[in-house]
Amino acid sequence: MNLDKSKKNFTPHLILAVALTLAIFQLYTAGVSMLTAWIQRDIHIVLILILVFLIYPAHKKGEREKATVLDMVLILLALASGAYIIINYQAIVLRLGIPTTSDIVFGIIMVLLILEASRRATGWVLVIIAGVLLLYNFIGPWIPGIMGHKGYSLSRVISQMYLTTEGIFSTPLGVSASYIFLFVFLTSMLEKIGMGDFLLELAMAVMGRYVGGPAKTAVLASGFMGTLSGSAVANVVGTGTFTIPLMKRNGYLPFFAGAVEAAASSGGQLMPPIMGAAAFIIAEFLGIPYISVVIAALIPAILYYLGVLFGVHFEACRLGLRGLPKEQLPKTGQVLKKGWHYLIPIAVLLYYLGVLQYTPIRSGFYAIVTAVVVSFFHRNSWLNWERIKDAVLAAAQNTIAVALACAAAGLVIGSINLTGMGLKLSAFIISISGGQVWLALILTAVIALIMGMGLPTTAAYIVVGTMAAPALVEMGLLPLAAHLFVFYFAIISAITPPVALAAYAAAGIAKDDPMKIGFTAVRLTMGAFIIPFLFAINPTLIAVGGFASIAWATLTAIIGIIALAGGAIGYVLKPATILERALLIVAAFLMLKVGLTTDLIGLALFAAALLVQLGRGRKKPVTDLKTSPAADTK
Repeated sequence: MNLDKSKKNFTPHLILAVALTLAIFQLYTAGVSMLTAWIQRDIHIVLILILVFLIYPAHKKGEREKATVLDMVLILLALASGAYIIINYQAIVLRLGIPTTSDIVFGIIMVLLILEASRRATGWVLVIIAGVLLLYNFIGPWIPGIMGHKGYSLSRVISQMYLTTEGIFSTPLGVSASYIFLFVFLTSMLEKIGMGDFLLELAMAVMGRYVGGPAKTAVLASGFMGTLSGSAVANVVGTGTFTIPLMKRNGYLPFFAGAVEAAASSGGQLMPPIMGAAAFIIAEFLGIPYISVVIAALIPAILYYLGVLFGVHFEACRLGLRGLPKEQLPKTGQVLKKGWHYLIPIAVLLYYLGVLQYTPIRSGFYAIVTAVVVSFFHRNSWLNWERIKDAVLAAAQNTIAVALACAAAGLVIGSINLTGMGLKLSAFIISISGGQVWLALILTAVIALIMGMGLPTTAAYIVVGTMAAPALVEMGLLPLAAHLFVFYFAIISAITPPVALAAYAAAGIAKDDPMKIGFTAVRLTMGAFIIPFLFAINPTLIAVGGFASIAWATLTAIIGIIALAGGAIGYVLKPATILERALLIVAAFLMLKVGLTTDLIGLALFAAALLVQLGRGRKKPVTDLKTSPAADTK
């Protein structure tokens, strides 16, 4: 957003003013005085709506940054419908949900504004889903079978959506209004003062000299940045502009370079401590501390990145690619000496979350204060007005999609709760799976992948989690395992063709086919499609159980991930034959499945595959990149 454009265009200045208002409001309520939940969420969504109608105006051709009269009318309606709740808060509470005519009018306005803003910021998919669920409230009497219901009046539906905290203002929007902006602002501020460059340089220093160094740098840097940004596409664009050209210069084909970046970037939302917005919603839905979600996600996240890292390593070995010359790389000690202070806010965040057990709101606030202080440790990172302004604008814009996804998903949740659809869907899933947990998991995974292709991760998780997770819990899964299962598949939908958003983002930088990139990314992250099934059925891999059992399950899972990467790429100690690849893949599946017997058999098969390789004569690395098995996307 260019604030220096024509003086006649005040839209960029209005955007900055509203973004600053949002930042001040969120920081005040986090660090000074939290408002009543309903009021907090109301003010938050009104500010978000204003930003949407300014940033995504109903423009004429050639006037993309200029708000129209229609946009100003919508902004006034958003202010009116938000102010109505604040002014009449006590009266609404005393009426116990019995709506007046004015309640209904302003409620209809708010619902329509949410749908229109969601369409502008996230596309049609979420709007269609929310619209269908809203319609479902009215047409229940005409639906046959288990999904039918008695039907509800307009006043009852609007009351549910607008006058309670079970619709628009439900838990997802509460998370957005409390946590999300704070953490997005923290990461935006850290990036503006130089943490992104520091992490990229640190990744280069640590990984650059090894076999396939540029690709390993991409994995490590994207893991670092992903846990901060919480967006696969933003991560691809942020780190991929550097890492993808670097990989191509080092000898990787463009599509493989793009796949490495897409795979590594998508995993960022799995990696603690910040993870994605949906992780906060999981904690709120289940009523558990956020640190519990972080601990549960840690082992699967490590396995995810080890799978990508070893896939890159084996491909580099197979192609005979070397690391970068030592003289071209920064020294780790020098990098840490120059930028160690960037790590202090993250350490403070972990200390308050994990040790002192503070809420994410207060922990995030203290991390932001710490970031402001440490920015003055080095002259190049001083937090001046330009950096503050850029951080505020970036945080506001990056929060829009999440906040609207939460608000629109609230319409879905409100409809499900009002009609009893959740219980009916749970019964339907249990019925169609015949009571078999693994069939219900497959069905849920497919739904999450499909939803995730067209929705932001947060919205996909909320929609599928609300519908399917209760069924999984009813079938005996731990609630945290069920919700993490949905969360993981909503995330990896970013690399799952045909609509793989992270792959498309990488394709623009790599200048190659997004489908090739997507299929190759799936091959690199094959373990990510397996691990959720394993921890859902046996939660040892999400740190449930004794230390010895968790340690053993983690160790064998790591070896299994290495074997799976070797089987997928076709190389471990040397290029693998079809038989060796089969042995590696079978061994991987056995070791990934938690259980002593399967672990021992898997280890034996892995050892057998390695011995067979050692027994063969050494072959030269592949030099014809076009024969790379990673190129085979069929």
